[in-house]
Amino acid sequence: MKIDVGDGVKVSPYGSWSSSLSLDHMVEDVVRLAEPAVDGSAVYWIETRPSEKGRSVLVTCAPGQEQSDVTPADYSVRSRAHEYGGGSYLARGDRVWFVNDDDQCIYTQTLPAGSPERLTATGAMRFADMELDRARNRLLTICEDHGKEGNPENFIAGVDLDSGEISAVVSGADFYSNPRLSPDGSRLSWLSWNHPNLPWDTTELWLATVAPDGEISEQRCVSLGKDESVFQPQWSPDGDLFFVSDRSGWWNLFRFRDDATEVVIPEQAECGVPQWVFGMSTYAFPDSDHVVIATTRDGSWQLSRFGLATGRREALASDWTSIEGVAADDGCILILAGGGARALSVVSIDPQGAETVLKSAISGVLDQSTISKPQAVTYATSDGDQAHGFFYPPSNPVYRGPNKEKPPLLMICHGGPTSATATTLRLDIQFWTSRGFAVFDVNYRGSTGYGRGYRQKLYGTWGLADVDDCIHGARYLARQGLVDSKRMAIRGGSAGGYTVLNALTCHDEFSAGSSFFGIGDLESMFETTHKFEACYDHWLIGPKESRKSIAEQRSPINSADRIKCPVIFFQGLDDKVVPPDQSESMVQALKDNKVPVAYLEFEGEGHGFRQSQNIRRSYEAELYFFGKVMGFEPADKLDAVEITHL
Repeated sequence: MKIDVGDGVKVSPYGSWSSSLSLDHMVEDVVRLAEPAVDGSAVYWIETRPSEKGRSVLVTCAPGQEQSDVTPADYSVRSRAHEYGGGSYLARGDRVWFVNDDDQCIYTQTLPAGSPERLTATGAMRFADMELDRARNRLLTICEDHGKEGNPENFIAGVDLDSGEISAVVSGADFYSNPRLSPDGSRLSWLSWNHPNLPWDTTELWLATVAPDGEISEQRCVSLGKDESVFQPQWSPDGDLFFVSDRSGWWNLFRFRDDATEVVIPEQAECGVPQWVFGMSTYAFPDSDHVVIATTRDGSWQLSRFGLATGRREALASDWTSIEGVAADDGCILILAGGGARALSVVSIDPQGAETVLKSAISGVLDQSTISKPQAVTYATSDGDQAHGFFYPPSNPVYRGPNKEKPPLLMICHGGPTSATATTLRLDIQFWTSRGFAVFDVNYRGSTGYGRGYRQKLYGTWGLADVDDCIHGARYLARQGLVDSKRMAIRGGSAGGYTVLNALTCHDEFSAGSSFFGIGDLESMFETTHKFEACYDHWLIGPKESRKSIAEQRSPINSADRIKCPVIFFQGLDDKVVPPDQSESMVQALKDNKVPVAYLEFEGEGHGFRQSQNIRRSYEAELYFFGKVMGFEPADKLDAVEITHL
């Protein structure tokens, strides 16, 4: 029932509000932005478009010119190395090289409008993270060879620009990234790491001499080699090697020169991020005198320009509180940035600091009065620790809830689990807050942005500490009178989905759950997962000799009989990271226990949904589901979802 209380404001139960952010808005004119790059005066970025079935398109913009697509309609720029990809193209001068999603080959294309030509042969190779070695007529790139039995082989390859012939340049480690040549082409730096490490645990920074014929010699490791995560090694225009290291407990910027390492900007803040994909960047050189760098403290990002000789630091882009990528060249700075009321955008910054938004992930103007702004929250959790998150209250200028009613809570658990939530304007949050939900986006222990110590608090406690942080966060909000303690739901994807399922098996705090390709069986998961994460359990659960018993205890599938509240599951049938049987086994267990359950599977989708019709359907189904199990009637016209045992 809706009651008009004057001034156009209606009283209506939370969850039942009509929102200007419709289901169609969730997929129409919405793109995913990634991989910003600058080459001279030209800038580039990737747009992944749900309206084009998730096709990823390289877009360019030069001064005084309109934005234009570089990628023809029959191609999609996407690497699948490490399954998660990234580092999928390189633009230099009048040419671009890119990895085509369909066959994972490298293609070359003359700018501005040449037709792509395949450079590498079709087969079992995947490529990422390219560097041009013009003097030797080759690309340096990470190659992942899936042509042999067992795990793929990773190495740094040289790809001849004329023939496409592939030769191994550096090999022997389990993983490689960031092959980078010094400005004069005489030295090569790169990162490598070996199982059981992941790149946010221990990586090695290597340096070698490169001969005129391309052979490398005098290889040496210039990092600590243990208990140090090195991120984004990069050469300055003057030929100094910079890199980000967490040897102090925080990811700070360092410089290696004259056989010595020195910290450039020491602070208790982070300018590094977990390297889940190739090509990630938090700093760049707009000229030889400055480095522009993004740092995060307490979940909020800041961009600044730092004088390498003077030490003077100047704040830039102060209205942006979330930054995902930094690129620069010839005085131009390019970032991917968002803020509490601003969607992720491609933002160009000139030498005077003036900003130009080139592209927003969300087209059109959202009603600012509808947008729920993030409120940073730090609260006490288990073991005397603290956890962090962002609270979003319900926000809709047309509605308010009944006087004695509190809004339902939707707790969001990010994936990773070493990722972190950010304050970028996100439609997946505003969708719920504009309909009367309160949302809590939690940075549980293990999240990045709070130092190496906080990041490692999940090691050995996965399935425990993250769950505790969600439970304590929900209780905190209920005690503050911000949410209805009887209507608290929890949702998450991938590792976040695992947290959801464990929270529902171990506690009765939540009245509903939503799992997107969540992990139900740890032992099965780590037996079948891909190479990049094959040893993640070593850290999150424990060494192999103790893993089995712990995995059994913490696998939701083994405690599914404890789940008493309704759960909805979403799964891509092409998911190679968390295979469909993970969701299917949980769904069957709940059916057997006669617990209300719904299951939606999507053909052609992998680890994360990219196609507009599937994204729309997932929001529609989730809203319908919560309405049925929480007792409110959504204002939207929704197609029904089959809920067994409801």
